[in-house]
Amino acid sequence: MKINKLAHTNVPGSRHPKRWMDVKELLTAGIDVLTTVNIQHLESLNDIVASITRIRVRETVPDHVIGDADEVELIDLTPNDLLQRMRDGKIYAEHTAGRAMLHYFSPGNLTALRELALRQTAQQVDAQLVDHMRANAIAGPWAAGERIMVCLTLQDGDASLLRYGKRLADHLHAPWIVLHVETNRDLSDAARAKMASQMHLAQSLGAEIVTIPGQDVALDAVAYARTQNVTQIVAAHPVGRDWSARVRQWLGRSTTERLIQFAQGFPVHVVPRSPGENARTEQLLNIAPFTARPYVVGTLIVLCALVVALLLRQSFEVSNVSLAFLTAILGVAVAYGLWPSLWASLMAMLCFNFFFLPPFYTLTIAAPDNVVALFFFLVTALIASNLGARVRNQAVVARHRADITQSLYHFSRTITGILQLEDLLWSASHQIATMLDCDVAMLLPDGEILKVKASYNGGKAVGAADLAAATWAWKNNKVAGRGSDNLPGGRWLFIPLRTGRGPVAVIGLHAERTGPILDLEQQGLLDALADQTASAIESRGVCYFTFEHE
Repeated sequence: MKINKLAHTNVPGSRHPKRWMDVKELLTAGIDVLTTVNIQHLESLNDIVASITRIRVRETVPDHVIGDADEVELIDLTPNDLLQRMRDGKIYAEHTAGRAMLHYFSPGNLTALRELALRQTAQQVDAQLVDHMRANAIAGPWAAGERIMVCLTLQDGDASLLRYGKRLADHLHAPWIVLHVETNRDLSDAARAKMASQMHLAQSLGAEIVTIPGQDVALDAVAYARTQNVTQIVAAHPVGRDWSARVRQWLGRSTTERLIQFAQGFPVHVVPRSPGENARTEQLLNIAPFTARPYVVGTLIVLCALVVALLLRQSFEVSNVSLAFLTAILGVAVAYGLWPSLWASLMAMLCFNFFFLPPFYTLTIAAPDNVVALFFFLVTALIASNLGARVRNQAVVARHRADITQSLYHFSRTITGILQLEDLLWSASHQIATMLDCDVAMLLPDGEILKVKASYNGGKAVGAADLAAATWAWKNNKVAGRGSDNLPGGRWLFIPLRTGRGPVAVIGLHAERTGPILDLEQQGLLDALADQTASAIESRGVCYFTFEHE
């Protein structure tokens, strides 16, 4: 079967949003496909093409689609011949061709795109040669030993970083990892959606996705790289427009610079950002609303410490009295984090100077030794606030992980003790809906059709169109519905529950919120819940059905 223009978008209402997804389904059904694609539509080359042509190509094809091709043939044409074909009206209408030749299809752009096509084809041929050598045990210079790691954070969440990592891994014929060090940050929904989008792009480019909890992104990333035998690290140029980022750069404390500092023995590739990415990233980082409550409570805690210190001054020396303020600062840091604790440190310093350093009840400092005492008090307070904030962040992340682990353990014990299938389905629906904050429906085969056997959905019925998407997911053993690559126009998202023998059921998810139903963390949690549920359903004797492609 011949299908033209692989990268283009299908008309609304089609089974798949992209034409290359139609090709994948045809290949799964055993149908050979002959198709075409222009080099500018390859996902990993998107940034390079944009820098050459000054035009961002929106229609792209994941690299793995081209990589799965049995044969790749380069249709090469010189820029002059192509321009002549455009003048002859063989590609565009006359008025369209003239405008195109002045902008996108200039001789310089065509020459650069031609070189990209030649290089990409050469890489494909080289990969086929390596596969042939391995299949036939032919000795040769194997491209082995390299392992690439892309360090992805919210601040450095630039798509060009991932594309560079993909190109580097392809050039070195090496596997690559995308690492996200999860810290306790007050992220907005928009920022979480950005990270989920970048992880989805990394998966489409063929990366191994890893998320680890941590506090110091640079230290934790380097430690992980050493344990995984990584040979090269890729990081993004730090955001440098807001004043805090510039201060960090002047002090050499940006994440990328600290990563370079700690990554002894690792080559570190610092990737520049695509135009406009700084502004978009800073907008995500700065949309968290300011709340005065932590600062007000921090001030009250310092005032309480002042009262205690005034009572202790009658019996103890000033150096001992200062411990009351340090205790208050630690309490604010543990309760509210870094910035409120820094505010508490400043308030404590002013109170210590005003009430305990002569001359009293003034901010003037008479004796030089009191200046030294006040300076070291401030340094100690800042260190204490920083350490307290770190302890709080680590405790929040650990508590979050512990809650997830406890929920999974409770779910496992609950479904193990259930004997009836109906009770199992209802319990699983309730647990998944509670943990993922969405509506859930469990669908099982009844003859050759799927029916809703249990639900925890607040009255959100599965309509006929959604049921068709669920049936497609069951037949093809693939995710379908809202936000997926297959039938994305529905209201529900359907995920097959699989065991080693095949699919046993389909779970449907629905949420009123806009955007994807599941973020990256929820997707991992659902995978764990789905595996346990599928095994429990299989153990209760659910029958399997095989569907033939129509």
